[in-house]
Amino acid sequence: MIKIAPSILSSDFSCLESEIKKIENAGADWVHIDVMDGNFVPNLTFGAPVVKMIRKTTKMFFDCHLMVEHPETYIDDFVAAGADMIVVHVEATKHLHRCIQYIKSKGVKAGIALNPATSVTTVENILGDVDLVLVMSVNPGFGGQSFIPSSLEKIKALRKMIDTRGLNVDLQVDGGINDVTAKEVVAAGANVLVAGSYVYGAADTTAAIASLKG
Repeated sequence: MIKIAPSILSSDFSCLESEIKKIENAGADWVHIDVMDGNFVPNLTFGAPVVKMIRKTTKMFFDCHLMVEHPETYIDDFVAAGADMIVVHVEATKHLHRCIQYIKSKGVKAGIALNPATSVTTVENILGDVDLVLVMSVNPGFGGQSFIPSSLEKIKALRKMIDTRGLNVDLQVDGGINDVTAKEVVAAGANVLVAGSYVYGAADTTAAIASLKG
């Protein structure tokens, strides 16, 4: 089953509660929360205090994508704030296995993310320890970017790695997802789609989410 995780990076920050309710009522499965520190990526967004506040507004699954340096220093804060899953970049920590194990020890799901230039071989030794792999199909830091076509080969390679080893690991794609690219990434093997501007910029949110699910 395809899961849709709209990114609130593209929402109206002045009314996050209603923006989250909008995607919840429209059939979204998860809330994707892009956390940026201005160092790992050239932008600043949400911190744990914002996540804690919006946690009060919904019971939806909170998918917290940490685009930050030294993500291990923020895990406790996001767990306390109500994250259901914490995704860290393989490029952002020197001790990826330790970081993943610490996340899971806190009772939440753990994921790893790969930037466009990062090889799938970097996750071979950690794949069996995670709940999700996120393929960035744009360079992280900003919403509204165009899909990088070479991401499809990366998705296919990861799907093969997951299936060959018989793992129960979600394969997520984030960046440039719309009704056209959604079909391409699903055909390549993805099952969780992050979409920001396509969903929040749509006149009909329900129809936009339905089009992503196929």
